[in-house]
Amino acid sequence: MLKSGDDSGRLRLGLVPTMGYLHEGHLSLVERARESCDLVVVSIFVNPLQFGPTEDFERYPRDLERDLSLLRGAKVDCVFNPTAEDVYGNGHRPGTHVVPPQWLIERLCGEFRPGHFEGVATVVAKLFNIVQPNIAYFGEKDYQQLLVIKHMVKDLNMNLNIQGVPIVRESDGLAMSSRNVYLSEAGRKKAPIIHEVLSEVKSAVQRKASVQEAIAKGKQKLIDNGFEVQYLELCRADTLEPANDGEKPVVILVAAKLDKVRLIDNMIVS
Repeated sequence: MLKSGDDSGRLRLGLVPTMGYLHEGHLSLVERARESCDLVVVSIFVNPLQFGPTEDFERYPRDLERDLSLLRGAKVDCVFNPTAEDVYGNGHRPGTHVVPPQWLIERLCGEFRPGHFEGVATVVAKLFNIVQPNIAYFGEKDYQQLLVIKHMVKDLNMNLNIQGVPIVRESDGLAMSSRNVYLSEAGRKKAPIIHEVLSEVKSAVQRKASVQEAIAKGKQKLIDNGFEVQYLELCRADTLEPANDGEKPVVILVAAKLDKVRLIDNMIVS
């Protein structure tokens, strides 16, 4: 059944941008879009611009037929599956890039993935211009990415709303991610320790205990279990600046490698 559309009477269009290899987390974005939009478009595009030269662009998991089957079941109206040439042209010359504010991208994932958020912002801006959605939906698992996109839309006066959707987790707490398929059997058993550590730091925030002590213990717990920790930090939820004990709302963010697989996760404390 079609919804009422916007105030002008036009149908409300929702966009769910993805890189494919879909899981329940992606489908939760589709479900949210279906609840509030008349038409839902899902884009599937593995964006080369957001991968560094040593990252996993070539081996990023892809299974278009499986994705299409899932999206048919989710009653998506349209799937947009462009090629790199469709999005960026013939690639003989560098194109215009969107550069997010440095204060938002220089830390956390930006420190370890230089150029990543420029690639994200550029492709998302292109998708917005091509699809022209009223609302776009992004998972809160990529929390820094979500803030980058929200700021881009605000700063560039883009005429759409951005909706964050809560993280979907496996039964053992591991945040769903397309990259989880890379984990070995032993690594998959250890991966939920990330969620345990976040929960322990969140408990410290709520108890007004020493967050820095909790973070130090959390890092050590990850290291002791074979993780290569890139960061585990408590940040202000709106700016990602380092937060002090007692501040709220805050977000606890982590990035760590296991089996050479980079895993990210977060918890918000409001």
